[in-house]
Amino acid sequence: MKEISITEIGPVRIGQTENRDAATGCTVFICEQGMRAGLDVRGGGPASRESQLLNPLMAAQFIHAILLSGGSAYGLGAANGVMAYLEEHGIGYDTGFALVPLVAQADIYDLSVGKSSVRPDAVMGYEAARRAFEAPNYRDGNYGAGCGASVGKIAGMDFSMKTGIGSYALQIGDLKIGAAVVLNALGDVYDWKTGTQIAGLLTEDRAGLRSTMEYMASSIQVMENRFTGNTTLAVVITNAEFQKSSLCKIAGMAHDGYARSIRPVHTSADGDSIYAVSVGNVKADQDLVGALAAEAVSGAIRNAVYHAESAYGLPAARWR
Repeated sequence: MKEISITEIGPVRIGQTENRDAATGCTVFICEQGMRAGLDVRGGGPASRESQLLNPLMAAQFIHAILLSGGSAYGLGAANGVMAYLEEHGIGYDTGFALVPLVAQADIYDLSVGKSSVRPDAVMGYEAARRAFEAPNYRDGNYGAGCGASVGKIAGMDFSMKTGIGSYALQIGDLKIGAAVVLNALGDVYDWKTGTQIAGLLTEDRAGLRSTMEYMASSIQVMENRFTGNTTLAVVITNAEFQKSSLCKIAGMAHDGYARSIRPVHTSADGDSIYAVSVGNVKADQDLVGALAAEAVSGAIRNAVYHAESAYGLPAARWR
């Protein structure tokens, strides 16, 4: 087993664009030949588009792109830009009257970080798609959909930390599997190997870390405002050959990576979602790939913490 870059799992093109002033952005994953995909949503507040396409009972067997974006539900219009770019380049499902690119999308809530009035739109989605084709520019950190990501928000934004987008990928023989994660959780983040808290709720003097779980347990009364609309998003990519039903199971197993690294996770204030996509024909065991997907997700979460830079008044782990 060796670590590789997520960009080595072809033929997926990844493009990112962001508005740093507004603290929001887009990350798009495009496969012009089409990719088989599954989805597992476990958070209570998702903002998403075309999710039902990934239900194994639906007719479409392939999609052309997955877009991760900021802007909460307002950012869902960014997929229109991705569709426009793909249509211009002859990519989409041929209905006989028009090409219809199939683009699934999920968004994080980042409106509390930068300018809440500025959200990803069709122009930003188009630019992310253009970059994916002309100059793929994936990077971990404060880029793309991770531009405005943060964690540890139970006590308000004054005590939260800056995170971003992170990736982690592995190869065993011919099998490749990796994950990209936009880390934007209500809770705290823990190192997947040591169990040490590495990001999350800051102490009152902002000099150290405290436990979100302990903060929540200090009162059993219902909290009216948990900064709803947090959401951690992931795309798991493998060159193993699977159909939608298996990919939905792999996406479900990949949520174990969230559970190992984020506490609490899958709350009503998060829209936690994981896509799993197949872009190859390597024969591999479904349960092995699912277990590796969970490890890739945890590794990507760690990298989302340590590649982030302090911004918008929020400290990042490596700059604290």
